[in-house]
Amino acid sequence: MTTRSTQLDIEHILRILPHRWPFVLVDRVTEVVPNEVIRGHKCVSMNEPWFQGHFPKSPIMPGVLVIEALAQIGGILAYASEPFDASRSLLYFLGIDKAKFRRPVIPGDRLDLEVTVVHHRTNVWKLRGQASVEGTLCAQGELLASVVDQEA
Repeated sequence: MTTRSTQLDIEHILRILPHRWPFVLVDRVTEVVPNEVIRGHKCVSMNEPWFQGHFPKSPIMPGVLVIEALAQIGGILAYASEPFDASRSLLYFLGIDKAKFRRPVIPGDRLDLEVTVVHHRTNVWKLRGQASVEGTLCAQGELLASVVDQEA
């Protein structure tokens, strides 16, 4: 088995993901081993739009957005493992199991993301993700996603 590690900056990430500001939740990929694991991060800033209402006097990144960040980096792993035409296909997030939230994510944190492949068959991916800040686990879960063709 050949191990290949790659780093991706935001420009490369934007070529893979269909998301755009303010919904791109991966700033950098630091390591990719196709069909195995991906690591990267999101730099959490006070100017993120959700902090205006969640919560103004005690800002916390919504847990569903932490899970979405894991889903997005998982999509990059699927693409790196079996490239698809991103202009014709999308990776749809189908579900989350065993989601747990352990620590709040606040402005100034660097949210470290790690997703591993649990199972892959045809166009369906089962992934395990965890998000942490400075080595402390913030959220985790098992993600289910599928590559689907966009309708014309």
